[in-house]
Amino acid sequence: MPGDMSGSGDMSGGLVECVPNFSEGRRRAVVEQIVAAVNSVDGVKLLDYSMDADHNRSVLTFVGGAGAVCEAAFRAVATAARLINMEEHTGEHPRIGAADVVPFVPLCGTTMQECVEIARELGKRVAGELGIPVYLYGEAATRPERKNLANIRRGQYEGLKRSIASPERWPDFGAPRLHPTAGATAIGARDFLVAYNINLATSDVSIAKKIAKRVREKDGGLKHVRALGVMLHNRQVAQVTMNLLNFRETPVHEVFNLVKAEAERYGVSVTGSEIIGLVPLDALLDVASYYLGLEGRGSRVRDHILEARLWDNVSQDIISQDT
Repeated sequence: MPGDMSGSGDMSGGLVECVPNFSEGRRRAVVEQIVAAVNSVDGVKLLDYSMDADHNRSVLTFVGGAGAVCEAAFRAVATAARLINMEEHTGEHPRIGAADVVPFVPLCGTTMQECVEIARELGKRVAGELGIPVYLYGEAATRPERKNLANIRRGQYEGLKRSIASPERWPDFGAPRLHPTAGATAIGARDFLVAYNINLATSDVSIAKKIAKRVREKDGGLKHVRALGVMLHNRQVAQVTMNLLNFRETPVHEVFNLVKAEAERYGVSVTGSEIIGLVPLDALLDVASYYLGLEGRGSRVRDHILEARLWDNVSQDIISQDT
């Protein structure tokens, strides 16, 4: 593989999380080859991957040092570009390419700026070596409007084919034309995100769309929430699919309660919810604290979790030994 960075050249001594999303959720053999590409890089640990047939999308989560994570992301994008043809792709989730979005998230010992540098390094390689145009988003964005991924995805793959030649739609790296089969890729740096879906006891997708409009921030709903109403054809279930960009300011339980209340207005119940990929422990502990209604001293659930207390003390001892 050209430009191999595995095992050396890390840009920092900390950990970086990468959560790439690929436009394939139906062919397990394809997803497994993308997973194998990640696992082929020393110094990277794959933590999770999932597939969704209705969204026709898969999500991987892996961690490691900056250089190794950057190399693993490149190999995954290259594999997706070889195996996924966007001319044949259909699915409920918005997308612009085979490797649709590749975000880097700073973990312990890594800063957001370092993740921005990784995103830009990867963007140059993907455009230069694979011929895929790259848009930088989130904290890595070079234009204010591109901080929001939805603006980059406007029109999806089909719309971008027509508009990419317009100066305002030119990519940050690469020529202003889509790769003939792999499309384009958005690469960025961001904080933790909770990908959260709520399923409704109805096949009427218009209800899900109305609820999504009520919930999402851009239409006056909850802060830091992006939402769409989609149809899960395999299950004949309408779904409100969401990204929660800041679970500390808008916790998961607040989102769930609003969707449930809105559904009841239309005479529909909630059948269940799902989390896609991995989320920080505190995002779920906030939910437990809310529903348990703990009072007084130690009102946070985390204060009562043995493993959390052990980890906090052990990690502090490790840090003190290293300094």
